[in-house]
Amino acid sequence: MSEPRVIVYPPAESGGRKVRVGDETVGTAYSLHELTVFLQNAGLTGWDELDVAESGLIEWHEGGPEVWKP
Repeated sequence: MSEPRVIVYPPAESGGRKVRVGDETVGTAYSLHELTVFLQNAGLTGWDELDVAESGLIEWHEGGPEVWKP
């Protein structure tokens, strides 16, 4: 089974980034930690913040794992 496509959208004006896993929007993350929790809940168990920050499976829009505010 392949890993689901993960998209982290650009930061919103109010802060945070919408997160999509496969065909489902799983929420808005306000930190790398929150994103990691969303991904673990979506079935990517065993992933930690370093895995998330370095993963080539995540499509980051307008900034990488260090960008959470516009």
